[in-house]
Amino acid sequence: IVIAYMRIQEKIRDMKNFLFILLTLFSLSSYAQAEDYELSSFLEEGFKAPNTNYLGEAWLNPLIRSDELISYNLTKATFKANSTLNWHKHTDQQVLIVISGKGYYQEKGKQPIVIKEGDILKSSANTEHWHSSSKDMDVTYLAIYKGETEWTEVLSQEAYDEVSLQLSGN
Repeated sequence: IVIAYMRIQEKIRDMKNFLFILLTLFSLSSYAQAEDYELSSFLEEGFKAPNTNYLGEAWLNPLIRSDELISYNLTKATFKANSTLNWHKHTDQQVLIVISGKGYYQEKGKQPIVIKEGDILKSSANTEHWHSSSKDMDVTYLAIYKGETEWTEVLSQEAYDEVSLQLSGN
């Protein structure tokens, strides 16, 4: 168990180092770019999302949109503490890379889990799920996905609060 814990800690440390290098390279590269390049930053918060399929406050920064050359979307999402998406599913796989904070994730028919900085979560196509910040902490993640999102069911504040209580020791 100790060896497994040490390996997990090493992987988390490696992920933090990778993200630090990635952030540094993106930041430094902006100084060398000419005006005729399409340049954006995932360090920007983005825009406040319209409150249609979630509770609380969410900010979105659409970094990459799929087109004829790139087949996926990449969006930075920040959910303020005590905010959650409704139940939904995607027509293709989705990958969430948690870059800061703590939140919750649950697939239909399974127990909810805590997600935190450094976690990478992959959900299969058409898997009904929801994800959120934790009750007391913001969460920011990069979402990699393609296809469409289908909103299936409202996640009530009461249901979110129950999950929060259930996971409060994690």
